[in-house]
Amino acid sequence: MEQGLATAETALASAVQRSRRLLHRRALVAGVASAVPIPGLDWLVDAALLSKLIPEINAQFGLTPLQLDRLEPHRREQAQKAIAMVGSVLVGKLVTQDLVLRAASRIGLRLTSKQVAKFVPLAGQAVSAAIGYAALRYLGEQHIRDCERVARLAGLALPAPETPATRRRGFRRQAAA
Repeated sequence: MEQGLATAETALASAVQRSRRLLHRRALVAGVASAVPIPGLDWLVDAALLSKLIPEINAQFGLTPLQLDRLEPHRREQAQKAIAMVGSVLVGKLVTQDLVLRAASRIGLRLTSKQVAKFVPLAGQAVSAAIGYAALRYLGEQHIRDCERVARLAGLALPAPETPATRRRGFRRQAAA
């Protein structure tokens, strides 16, 4: 039993680490986009990044809508209860524009500051880039924590990490559908 628990904790720690790597890459892109002095571009980039990042993080924890649908009914119910307890609007959901906007509203002041900072040459762009990185990083970290709590509360068996070979097979399956 202890070995199974240790394996589950190792799988959970691995999912957190993979999710943070994804998050770091996306947050860097958000920071670069925030430095570009075109009003509104960073918001579009942030929304696009979040709409792709959230499902990717969910997948690391076995919490996409499709993964949840494949669970046994009793396991699915446990997962749904855990999601409700955590109170996340993004875990286990199909990510829509509305959900992204609700998540972004949590950090609305930072996003507004990022827009204002762009009007100050050079230093303002650097501040805007830093805020853009930090804002996306904050949202992603919150989501990772929520997914981790749901997986722990529901006692979910996490999916195996994706390898280049399984990624290619998944692409072929999606293309054939």
